[in-house]
Amino acid sequence: MMLVRAVTLVVALGSTRAYAADIGYLAPPGSPAKEFPSPRRPVAPIATLSRSAEEHRDSLNEAGEVARLLELKPGMTVSDIGAGSGYYTVRLSHLVGPSGSIIAQDVMWDYLIELRRRTERLGLINVTFAKGEPHDPRLPTSSLDAVILGHMYHEIAHPYAFLYNLAPAMKPGTRIGIVDFERPTSKHGTPIELLRCELTAVGYGEIATYQLAGDGGYLAVFVPPQEAGRISPRDIVSCTDRAGSR
Repeated sequence: MMLVRAVTLVVALGSTRAYAADIGYLAPPGSPAKEFPSPRRPVAPIATLSRSAEEHRDSLNEAGEVARLLELKPGMTVSDIGAGSGYYTVRLSHLVGPSGSIIAQDVMWDYLIELRRRTERLGLINVTFAKGEPHDPRLPTSSLDAVILGHMYHEIAHPYAFLYNLAPAMKPGTRIGIVDFERPTSKHGTPIELLRCELTAVGYGEIATYQLAGDGGYLAVFVPPQEAGRISPRDIVSCTDRAGSR
């Protein structure tokens, strides 16, 4: 019995290494976190990997509605930031099709490895995996047609640095869609006024905010700052949100 368990463990470790072999940073490091202000509100802990809510989210057509509002089309390259279990990754893979691609990004190795297994089981061949850092998504310059942050913005430990380092990865006119709940960051949501303040502080421009169906929260759509007009990290002023601290 002990031998069987040992062999099983070795096989599992070998499989994990194989899945992790092609998961890494896709770009050189950007500006370090120390150059930016810290958020003046709680940062929620990273949620445990789970797919239990996907059926409910599908009943609300969350992915379909977000794709429609962001005007996603076949052939696009879309990054699922903080991909987790891959709710958006596996659904949008079919939408962008073989001529498009999904970049599933996360700061958690284990999440990316498990998501790679999931996409392999589903036969999805247009998904690339990207390891990021809490202050830097580490994505290639001018590579993205759209970006989605689904129910994870409140978990970003260094939002000003993260948004600043994300901007160069987006092509001109790229839309970034942030899905979250209207509740304090300490309760795994982001008040919309706080979100607007933090993105505006880094130079992002707001396009629109939409209420999603049922209890799905909101979708806030922004465009990144133009390279020529980018604000200096030292000039970014941290936002205050009293509701987010409760």
